[in-house]
Amino acid sequence: MSITLEQKIEAILLFKNEPISLTALSKILGVPRENIDSAISKLQRSHEGRGIVIVSNGEEISFGTHPNLSSLIEEIQKEELSRDIGRAGLETLSIILYKGPISRREIDYIRGVNSNFILRNLLIRGLIERVDSTTGERSFSYKATTELLRFLGITKIEELPEFKTAFEKLNTFAKTEGKEQDE
Repeated sequence: MSITLEQKIEAILLFKNEPISLTALSKILGVPRENIDSAISKLQRSHEGRGIVIVSNGEEISFGTHPNLSSLIEEIQKEELSRDIGRAGLETLSIILYKGPISRREIDYIRGVNSNFILRNLLIRGLIERVDSTTGERSFSYKATTELLRFLGITKIEELPEFKTAFEKLNTFAKTEGKEQDE
């Protein structure tokens, strides 16, 4: 079976689960930008009348839900927001509070599992926000919102319980794990 450019783009969008620049797609796939533009047009046509749409601002693309399904999505979102964030959510939130801004890849590495769903849930709740990566990568980092700090009754991250100790332990963990991977 021959894999088409459209299938590759679709797979990348699903894997990334966040907007990706057309320039990055061109680089990843090793094809000219014109080919990317053409493939995206085909993808958009193939998704017409479906529940998923390809959203593009001309420079970035991502998956989205069809506008006619907004009431269904809102209903599901309300149900999600009425539940506790759970242990995994608290774990992820703690990592972001003590180590943020931090990339999704770093969060996944510390937790040892994929954190996409939990990050989305925390974003929807307004507990964290996405910011441009501080490492120069074409991805996002996550940090606590001022609303979360206000809810916790603190004015800055450094006021978190045992902030310095936790921050040092996370940095030591990252350095130790980095050395083990190099060996």
